[in-house]
Amino acid sequence: MNRLKQITLQILQLLRKPPLNRILRVSTPRSFAVYFKDFEKIEAVKGIFGEKTAEVLQNLKIDLIWVKGYMYVDSSTGHLVISARYLKTGNKVDIYLDLIHELCHVKQFMEGKDLFDPQYSYVERPTEIEAYLYTVQEARRLGLSDKRICQYLKTEWMSNRDLRFLAKVVNVRC
Repeated sequence: MNRLKQITLQILQLLRKPPLNRILRVSTPRSFAVYFKDFEKIEAVKGIFGEKTAEVLQNLKIDLIWVKGYMYVDSSTGHLVISARYLKTGNKVDIYLDLIHELCHVKQFMEGKDLFDPQYSYVERPTEIEAYLYTVQEARRLGLSDKRICQYLKTEWMSNRDLRFLAKVVNVRC
């Protein structure tokens, strides 16, 4: 792993710590349903939570933070932590797919799974593979091409080798 990637991962892990989340918040935690209306009606979301979809989304808390980044599930609280900047300036399709991806992680958290198991690299982590498989399924339902899905999959902390591995695992041709 190159040094920049290692530092980036360390910073991301540090930002997941609850005291920092509280310091970086834009506002007090609010219900997912306040920020994202009618998500309980989306088939992909109902596919994650089933009959409990409305209840889970009503009880799921969102922590908006002011730092640059994307979103993740806080492994100590189960809150969905989202960069307010990303919500304001990000590509709407990417934000939607990230929400689907992170809602998979919320379910995993509720099931007691270790979201950040250090024995795996990011792209090899079973929780990430499961979330990406579900997200790719939704991207295909939306009509996204493999090329566009590859653009979505690629992150700044992922090497080209990591992207090829993940794409193969989730059956996307990059």
